[in-house]
Amino acid sequence: MSRITIGSAPDSWGVWFADDPLQTPWARFLDEVAEAGYEWIELGPYGYLPTDPQQLADELAPRNLKVSAGTIFAALHRPDHYDEAWAQVEQVAELTRAVGGTHLVVIPGQWRSDRTGEALEPRTLDDEGWRRLTSGMDRLGRAIKDGYGLQMAFHSHADTHVDTQDEIERFLETTDPDAVKLCLDTGHVSYSGGDNLEIIRRYPDRIAYAHLKQVDPQVVAKVKEDDLGFGDAVKLGAMVEPPRGVPDMPPILDALEDLGRDVFAIVEQDLYPVAFDAPLPIARRTSTYLRSCRLPQA
Repeated sequence: MSRITIGSAPDSWGVWFADDPLQTPWARFLDEVAEAGYEWIELGPYGYLPTDPQQLADELAPRNLKVSAGTIFAALHRPDHYDEAWAQVEQVAELTRAVGGTHLVVIPGQWRSDRTGEALEPRTLDDEGWRRLTSGMDRLGRAIKDGYGLQMAFHSHADTHVDTQDEIERFLETTDPDAVKLCLDTGHVSYSGGDNLEIIRRYPDRIAYAHLKQVDPQVVAKVKEDDLGFGDAVKLGAMVEPPRGVPDMPPILDALEDLGRDVFAIVEQDLYPVAFDAPLPIARRTSTYLRSCRLPQA
C-alpha cells in the first residue's frame, strides 16, 4: 500500500491537553513513538510539544520523526467565534508549516464537556447554526490554504454537532469541496453508528487525511444507553487497539489505497488518562498489526 503513510499522535499516549500532570511528558512521548517504529506524528494540543520551531525540529531530527499535521478546535457554529479560531490557526499553522507539516486538522466545538460530561449548549444545531458552521469552515479552509499552504481536514467528533453519518454527509454537501476536506476518523464514525466505507465510497474526493481508530461495540452500546459523554466513554475503554474492535481495518486501508493518491493515516487511540507505561506496548502491537495489513512501514 504505497500511497498510505501511517504515523501516530500524542492522543495515543493519553494526551488531550497542552499541560496536564496525568499526561505522558512530551520528551517521553517522542522517545516512545520513535521506539514503536513510527516516523510521522501530529503535534497534538498546541503547547504540549515545544512551540519554538527550531527547538521542535532539533527534538524531532535525532529521533527521525516528521510532522504530518497540527490540530485546532473551531466552534464556528457560534456567533463571532471566527477570530478566536483564527488566533489558533496563526499559532498552530505557523508551527506546522515550519516543521514541514502539510495539513491542519479542524475539530468542531463540542456541545458537551470532555472533562465533566456537562452539556454546554443544545445537542443539535438549528438551520442558522448550520449556516454559520459551514460558511465559517469554508472561510477558514480558504484562509488556511492561502495563508499557510496547508490543507484543512475537517474532523467529525463525538459530542459535537458533526458526529453522526447524517451530520457528516450534510456537512460535506454544504461546504466547499476544494477548501474543506475530511479527516476520516474511523473510530468516531463507528462510535456514532456510521459506515466508514460508505463515506469513502460516496465522497472519495473529500478524503484528505485519516485517523485510524477502533471502538469496542459493547462499551459504546452501554455509553449510548446511559447517554455518557465522550470523556467517560474513553475512561470505560470505548477505544481499543486494532484488531480488537470495529471497524475492520483491512477493508478501510484497501479503500484508502484505492483513492489513488497519497493519504496520511494517523493512529489514534484515545487513552486519557492512562498509566505512563501503557502506551508503548500498545503502539508496538498496533504497528505490527498494521504491517500485517501489508502497509510498507509503520
